Amino acid sequence: MFDIEEELKKLPAKPGVYLMHDKKDAIIYVGKAISLKNRVRQYFQSSRRVSPKIQQMISHIDHFEYIITDSEVEALVLENNLIKEYMPKYNTMLKDDKTYPFIRATVYEEYPRLIYCREQKRDKSKYFGPFTNQGTAKDALEMARKIYHVRTCNRVLPRDRGKERPCLNYHIKQCDAPCQGYISKEEYRENFNRALKLLEGDYHEVIQILQEKMESASEKLEFEEAAGYRDLIESVKKVEIRQKITDFGGVDRDIIAVAATNQEAVVQVFFVREGKLIGRDHFHLNGIEGDTNDEILQSFVKQFYAGTPFIPREVMLEYEIQDARLIEEWLGQRRGSKVSILVPKKGQKERLMELAHKNAALVLTQDSEKIRREEERTAGAMAQICGWLGIEEAVRIESYDISNINGFQSVGSMVVFEKGKPKKSDYRKFRIQTVQGPDDYASMEEVLTRRFRHGLKERREMESKEWNEELGSFTRFPDLIMMDGGKGQVHIAEQVLENMGLTIPVCGMVKDDRHRTRGLFFQERELPIEINSEGFRLMTRIQDEVHRFAIEYHRSLRSKAQVKSILDDIPGIGETRRKALMRHFKSLEKIREASVEELLEAESMNERAAQSVYEFFRNKRF
Repeated sequence: MFDIEEELKKLPAKPGVYLMHDKKDAIIYVGKAISLKNRVRQYFQSSRRVSPKIQQMISHIDHFEYIITDSEVEALVLENNLIKEYMPKYNTMLKDDKTYPFIRATVYEEYPRLIYCREQKRDKSKYFGPFTNQGTAKDALEMARKIYHVRTCNRVLPRDRGKERPCLNYHIKQCDAPCQGYISKEEYRENFNRALKLLEGDYHEVIQILQEKMESASEKLEFEEAAGYRDLIESVKKVEIRQKITDFGGVDRDIIAVAATNQEAVVQVFFVREGKLIGRDHFHLNGIEGDTNDEILQSFVKQFYAGTPFIPREVMLEYEIQDARLIEEWLGQRRGSKVSILVPKKGQKERLMELAHKNAALVLTQDSEKIRREEERTAGAMAQICGWLGIEEAVRIESYDISNINGFQSVGSMVVFEKGKPKKSDYRKFRIQTVQGPDDYASMEEVLTRRFRHGLKERREMESKEWNEELGSFTRFPDLIMMDGGKGQVHIAEQVLENMGLTIPVCGMVKDDRHRTRGLFFQERELPIEINSEGFRLMTRIQDEVHRFAIEYHRSLRSKAQVKSILDDIPGIGETRRKALMRHFKSLEKIREASVEELLEAESMNERAAQSVYEFFRNKRF
């Protein structure tokens, strides 16, 4: 038995991370402290005033644990990692998990390259970015390669010079083939340095060079080449427009503002690189109930910079945050040089902060309506179904279907919906093992028995080993089972659950004579439903999904069985030749129609095997 009062006395006055658990042992909150003893005790002091969210969290604490660290910075890093791993209910969570593209210049190579990547490593390369738009990064990379003929191959030069023929880029005049020695190292490096200038934003020189080449080609009546230069000029101008010059003296800086309601928040980030505003992005946060704007910003900064490879020299925030000094130290360690957290008060920086806030507020307004509609379609629809059935809540729904054609190789499918959305990682397939012929009731009984027997076995194993891992697709039981059918299917499911000592509500999605859903069968009576409601639409999505999943599985098994059962009956045709025939001819029909000479063209086939296949299909009726 965990005695909170006794455990509080044992807390050390050292920096570290604490984890709050509820009665089900789920981690509901993760925090850091410069002194675990002082910080954790504060949660259990009745005189301390806290936000409603934290008060609710405290009411659910059953026990806690803690991890001691050597410093507060280490505690900050560990806190971020644990929040990302466990996603506690009462922590403010960054919902977006975005990565941004970079262009990597391998300046240390004798014949350097430009490479698109999503990770900035500590190597000798020079990196451009991050780009907030994948298309912008690829456009810039393509322009640099086309204009300055930067190589794209992975050959190690000059070691591999002349070992292979030049690639297609040489023939379409987009590479000068340094792999063949057609351009000197000095000339290639000069072109490469110009490409770097382009990536740094020096568009004037590029446009001037392309203009001259376009005019020269036009004078020579080489109109197709001139048109190519014209298109390149237009591409350069488009990228130039996207990179707005700002008066920041070449500093790398992120400008971060927030807009929030009681339920949700949007953080807007402007990315300034080398004095240029290269783009912006927004991020959603949830679990913010009762949090102030500075608390939301602090949570965002810690989670965002824990996951992004690039750390700017300055981070400008709309509000002062409590852990600014600590976060500066942490970011400085990650960057390898000093990082400053600032709150602008006047001038152009303050005006940009206002612009960032307006963008955040706009996104919040627009997305609130979108989120509301999505809530109605998913969680709202689920609540509506629960209302029809008279049950309190159902987060997880499971639905089952049986598929067979004239009893051939019956299969079962299980689909899972959580909060009104499909959870495809928990879908499962069943090949019927004990039932012969088209008996859907017996097949469904087998599927449900196997599903819940497996789940109970996993639960017993978890209890005996004291596992604390997240429950898997079988170990987690549904709050509601929705059978694709009426009374018969519901009774089968209820009987299986009763035999296993489980109490889970089961309803059937009843169809009319035209195979359209008309109601729900629950507790021995059919309940009418509103056919124009979101609940009805969710039911049809569940039905369609469980049908699709079962039929696709059955189709794949039929296809494999057909190929195997027919070709494996042919003397001299084993697994190797069967696969070779299917690779070569693609279908059973083409194998059946092939001549002996055509069959010999398939890999591994000899004259005897080809003759055997040919005669087999001529003597067999289909």
